[in-house]
Amino acid sequence: MIKRYLGILPIAAIFFALSAHADVVLKDESEILGKWKVTAEAAKLDGEKKAVIVEWDFKNGGVLETIATDAGGRTNEMHIPVKYSVEGGVIKKQVSPGREKYEDCKVVEKNGSEMILKCQFLYFFLTKI
Repeated sequence: MIKRYLGILPIAAIFFALSAHADVVLKDESEILGKWKVTAEAAKLDGEKKAVIVEWDFKNGGVLETIATDAGGRTNEMHIPVKYSVEGGVIKKQVSPGREKYEDCKVVEKNGSEMILKCQFLYFFLTKI
């Protein structure tokens, strides 16, 4: 009997490890509406995080306004509106204004006011403001 349980333990551990990183499926845009501070970005989920000074404001009607602060530049803030939608549980975000090219951003983790997004090339770590 104990041998059987010991044989099941590694399988259960693998199952729980995989389910811990299962993507969060969004029902609709109401789950992300509002302002989020992008605290960091990284190429890998567990990789080195690069600090950024950016806010994302998910607005009703499918507009995501990016507010970037450039402390060392000539402009204090840049406001860049792009289109977004929530389809099939993921965020479909316009790559750049004026282009009809979109990228999928999956919610890897959403816990209270913290959220991690996996977009095409980067992970974004966000905190609700």
